[in-house]
Amino acid sequence: MNMARTGAMKLARLRELMAAVELEGAAKKGIQAVIVGSEDAHLSEYITDHDKRRQFISGFQGSLGTAIITEKEAMLWTDGRYYAQAQAEFDPPDAWTLMKEGTIGTPTQDEWLISTLPPNSTVGADPNLMSYAVWIPLYNSLSAAGHHLLPLEENLIDKLWGDEQPPVISNPIVPQLITFTGKTAGEKIAQCREAMKKNRASVLVITTLDEVAYLLNLRGSDIPYNPVFFAYVFITLTDIHIFVNKSRLIPEAAKQLNEEGVEAIYHPYEDARSFLKQLALSNLFITGNGAENERIWINSNVNYALHTECGEVQRHVAVTPVRLMQVVKNQVEIENMKQAHVRDSAALVKYFAWLEDKVKSKCDPPITEITGADKLEQIRREQKNFVGLSFPTISSVGAHGAVIHYLPSEKTDIPITDQEIYLCDSGAQYYDGTTDVTRTFHFGTPTSFQREAFTRVFKGQTAIATAVFPMMIKGNYLDILARKSLWDVGLHYLHGSGHGVGAYLNVHEGPTAISWRPYPDDPGLQPGIFLSNEPGFYEDGSFGIRLENVQFVIKAKTPYNHRNLDFLTFETVTYVPIQTSLLDVDLLTDQEIEYLNSYHAKCLEILRPLLQGSMASSDGKKYLSKFYQANLNIQDGILDLIKSIL
Repeated sequence: MNMARTGAMKLARLRELMAAVELEGAAKKGIQAVIVGSEDAHLSEYITDHDKRRQFISGFQGSLGTAIITEKEAMLWTDGRYYAQAQAEFDPPDAWTLMKEGTIGTPTQDEWLISTLPPNSTVGADPNLMSYAVWIPLYNSLSAAGHHLLPLEENLIDKLWGDEQPPVISNPIVPQLITFTGKTAGEKIAQCREAMKKNRASVLVITTLDEVAYLLNLRGSDIPYNPVFFAYVFITLTDIHIFVNKSRLIPEAAKQLNEEGVEAIYHPYEDARSFLKQLALSNLFITGNGAENERIWINSNVNYALHTECGEVQRHVAVTPVRLMQVVKNQVEIENMKQAHVRDSAALVKYFAWLEDKVKSKCDPPITEITGADKLEQIRREQKNFVGLSFPTISSVGAHGAVIHYLPSEKTDIPITDQEIYLCDSGAQYYDGTTDVTRTFHFGTPTSFQREAFTRVFKGQTAIATAVFPMMIKGNYLDILARKSLWDVGLHYLHGSGHGVGAYLNVHEGPTAISWRPYPDDPGLQPGIFLSNEPGFYEDGSFGIRLENVQFVIKAKTPYNHRNLDFLTFETVTYVPIQTSLLDVDLLTDQEIEYLNSYHAKCLEILRPLLQGSMASSDGKKYLSKFYQANLNIQDGILDLIKSIL
């Protein structure tokens, strides 16, 4: 059977496979529902083509979503970023039902299964592709209702896909130099072992790919846009076990590991489960003998299959020390991230200068969503330390901007004009940092409602950027600041207000975030954590608005320090001006105007050295300066600064 088969054919064949599943000890065979998630075995946000099982069966290409297929129905749960996209991509459209997570009246997956399935049903799922944190509550909920959650020994989508499933990626693994990491792999492992001793753990299980890359000071390219590689790491108090084909490490990578004090024991990647089972049965764990370290440290977001291999050994289920090290950047990482964002901001200023000139001159052929995104990538490639994009560029015009994670294609590509809003959300990977920036423009005359919505989004971004808060408060406590101005007039958006950002790692880095969702593993905000700041507003079928900067947590200077709490604030590292012609000045406070003037002055000061020389740089310099000439209550000192470089 080939890939030309329709979505309806896939669903029909999948249901045949469901009916043929053998049930141990049962008089009859067959399962009544199967769950198909979006993850790989490492529960990655972005995955390779080999692991896009949910996309294969449903047609929906977004990064987040869970499909549940029963004998008669096909349902898909996703969040507000993807409502419009999912509806447009379902294959076949009439076979799928969209379940809008985050909206009132939408049942959870277990609620829907319990209300839909016949009594004593069996629900199948691949335990390698579902976290322990998701599996256990689902298992308990289904069991209480008389159903059973079955760990499938064979993935039904893989069986359906057959020989045409894309191959597993296995690219070379390269070193990340100490000049960028600020800490050796040996130092990080030693820090892990100290945490293990404090928590009475003999084994630390690390499965999340960016944690593996961070810990070992290595990088790869197995997953597009994410400089990671497929591997597992198990740390004991004496050894470090790496599950990867050692030949994948280029000589410099293996040499750096040795020089950084890591004498690793290598195992085949596929042996991680069996080796963990072997460890659990070893003399590291002799229950009841009074030994100090008798636990396996394993995160709840590790897949359920690995949890089962721990057997009877007590588990310490908690966020790993690697993740907590990774999210709080050291001083070397902070300085590198800041420099990467300066160069990236210069690239964006050059792009927006070029784009506005092309749009207003009505060039022929016109610049489109795709050619605009391509031009931006070309300019970024000219920057020092550029590696690649950190995610596919969201270059969207008009109604496409309301599709929060819209990706232009040959089928949907349209010109960027002065008649509609243009939203560009983009980022890059540099050896010294990861970037993520969104700007929204109207190169003509926006409507009064568009200006109001844009202004309220800006007010939300400013509220986050200028917030002062106690040390260790969780990020989701700040989320309402980003939404208040929109909520005041009955407007809203359905995505989070900010996410963690890696240091030449994943552009979305947990467990810290600014969101309406609680993040249980969030360690609390502390100096050195990098977060995006990105409120938005989306009018379906018309336009989208989002403003996004990256900022990091610093200590605040406050008149008081009640109970020695130590108060914090943010420093913004993105230096791309905000379009003032989209602002409704009457909605801004004096403090917000002062913040904007100060921000634009810093953009000009920081980027001035990078906007000298070439024609593109000159255009960018002139483009940047106009934001001060058109600014609100602008200070004389800024005009002097402009004149000094024109």
